[in-house]
Amino acid sequence: MTSVLVIDDHPIVLQGCARLLEDAGVEKVLTASSVISGYRQFRREKPDVVIVDLALHGNGLSGLMLVRRLRSQSARTPILVFSMHGDPVIASRALEAGATGYVLKDTSSGGLIDAFEKVRRGQPYLSHELALQVAMLGRSAGSANLADVTPRELQAISLLAEGKTYTQIADELGISYKTVANTCSQLKAKLGATSLPELIRRSIQYVSSSPGAAAR
Repeated sequence: MTSVLVIDDHPIVLQGCARLLEDAGVEKVLTASSVISGYRQFRREKPDVVIVDLALHGNGLSGLMLVRRLRSQSARTPILVFSMHGDPVIASRALEAGATGYVLKDTSSGGLIDAFEKVRRGQPYLSHELALQVAMLGRSAGSANLADVTPRELQAISLLAEGKTYTQIADELGISYKTVANTCSQLKAKLGATSLPELIRRSIQYVSSSPGAAAR
């Protein structure tokens, strides 16, 4: 049974999001309207997925603090940020805080469910347009470190940019999960990435600026 915790202080948004998830077949939808109640429910209920707004109670980006606290409690629970902010800097900060995905509140119902399904499976999610904007933020930082990337690592970069999980990359390349994990660890060092979301952003950046990379 899949359980989801939705944290948002706008009652209409909270109820609408919960209804969409229930209509999509989610068996257990929990709701919270503040940072404190959301954090307490997370620790008590241990949901499979968390969907959280960034501007809880209109307090700037207080949701970022909550994302960090949730991630400190669980390294694996998928966290989908559901936000009105389309600024790539804010999206980047959310990913750095530990979010698995980032979706805008003006997206369609189908878009929200698609984002939810991807993060539920452990895949990162950003809309294509926002992903490219986020990637451009680190263009100069990532481009200087690619000279010693191997052909196998280039394949991994391409698949990471497509949103593939470690398991999917292992299946597609015919290698073990451990080999993929080791390859990505090496890529983090080479590209100066400190987290998986940052590595994914730089992979998107590299693929978008070097169309022939995956074929090398």
